[in-house]
Amino acid sequence: MSDIKKIKDEYLAKINNNHNLDNLNQIKSELFGKNGIIALEFKKIGSISANEKKQFATNLNLIKDELQIALNKGFKTIEAKEINSKLQNEKLDITLPERNFNQGKVHPVSQVIDEISSIFSEIGFSVEEGPDVENEYNNFTALNTPDNHPARDMHDTFYLDKKKEYLLRTHTSPVQVRTMNNGKPPFKIIAPGRTYRSDSDQTHAPMFHQVEGLHIDKNINMGHLKGCLNYFIKEFFEVKKIKMRFRPSHFPFTEPSAEVDIGYEIKDGNIVIGEGDKWLEILGCGMVHPNVLKNVKVDPKKYQGYAFGIGIDRLGMLKYGINDLRAFFETDYRWLNHFGFDPLDVPSNYRGLSR
Repeated sequence: MSDIKKIKDEYLAKINNNHNLDNLNQIKSELFGKNGIIALEFKKIGSISANEKKQFATNLNLIKDELQIALNKGFKTIEAKEINSKLQNEKLDITLPERNFNQGKVHPVSQVIDEISSIFSEIGFSVEEGPDVENEYNNFTALNTPDNHPARDMHDTFYLDKKKEYLLRTHTSPVQVRTMNNGKPPFKIIAPGRTYRSDSDQTHAPMFHQVEGLHIDKNINMGHLKGCLNYFIKEFFEVKKIKMRFRPSHFPFTEPSAEVDIGYEIKDGNIVIGEGDKWLEILGCGMVHPNVLKNVKVDPKKYQGYAFGIGIDRLGMLKYGINDLRAFFETDYRWLNHFGFDPLDVPSNYRGLSR
């Protein structure tokens, strides 16, 4: 141990008498580098007798700490001298105007995804993700979509190969297939993300955003689905009451299936959710088809569940008064500056995310 103490005294003297940044970095490398003095000393512990190991390691750690403290003090001294030198030699003209500061805005789609994720996380849903490029099985076959279904046609779906084995996913429902294949029930998830369909007009875009919801467990029924959606709609639109109706529909992956309408009225040119005698369709849902459960090796006699799909962009349009879906993707800074959200201005009803 006397040798390392001599090394300590030698290097403490070097550090205290040296006020050059390059020299201090060189000393630091000699002491604490991969093959530095301290590292080599620690390697000696294995060859020391058991009675001496503890004391040797303790002393070595104390010396190591002392040298590190001295080095840090040396670096701070040099830094302080450089700052003082700049202050003496450089002048700041405080009469100059401040530089322009441009703060970005949170896109409405990102804001709505955060709001949706926050609301569902409060009732036990976790957030799952999947790839935008999917295989045909996960996107269609596993979801009980027949071979002659129109969605499989090239004029509706973006295929990436001639064999139609890979495509841009047409919905986020493949995430439920991946989730159930990789785990065991119960499942309670939402899957927000981008989706792609060959469609474009004022209310449709080739790329849009959707959130898939899935709850699989024993004894799940339509009442649970209705309660879940009722809660979500009221929380999202920030209303105490909501008029909601289930209208019979058809989806290959749910049975029975339903479209969900909510009541609204027009006041001063704005849509008011929760009031009036008009009806607005906002999402599709239903009980997960037994064939889907069989395809992911979940026993449909033991487990049941519901699923729903919601258009994120359309929810944002309804809540924030945006009248053209295409504007979401036009990268117009003026539009984003108007409809975007200040990242530092947290809404009073914002819950935070549980991702």
